[in-house]
Amino acid sequence: MLEITPSVTIDENEVDMQAIRAQGSGGQNVNKVSSAIHLRFDIPNSSLPQNMKDTLLNLNDTRVTTEGVFVLKAQSYRTQELNREDAIKRLKMWIISGTKKQKPRKPTRLSRAVKARRGEAKKQRSARKSLRKKVEI
Repeated sequence: MLEITPSVTIDENEVDMQAIRAQGSGGQNVNKVSSAIHLRFDIPNSSLPQNMKDTLLNLNDTRVTTEGVFVLKAQSYRTQELNREDAIKRLKMWIISGTKKQKPRKPTRLSRAVKARRGEAKKQRSARKSLRKKVEI
């Protein structure tokens, strides 16, 4: 069982991981060792609560396919075990960050003193600019 939060867990069988060859440079070893991990997580068929599923499916994330499958590729490390742990950790973080409720923003107000200082500054600026005019005789 993978623990996402203390109250939410998913079964390890719901996460499909395959070892694939990593991209990029790496010498001769990169051509013969499958150290990268390709993780697939089917959101609609998972054991997550329905509200979490809906939130994750509505995210504007390119890693979620049209069928609702989250696809992740982990290839940061040289060993398959570390990449597997990294993929699971990134899946957990994605689920947590995607379902976190954001605090509603409270609009701030300018205080009376700030408005008064701004009015004074505008008056001073106006007076300074009026002195630049041509003098009429």
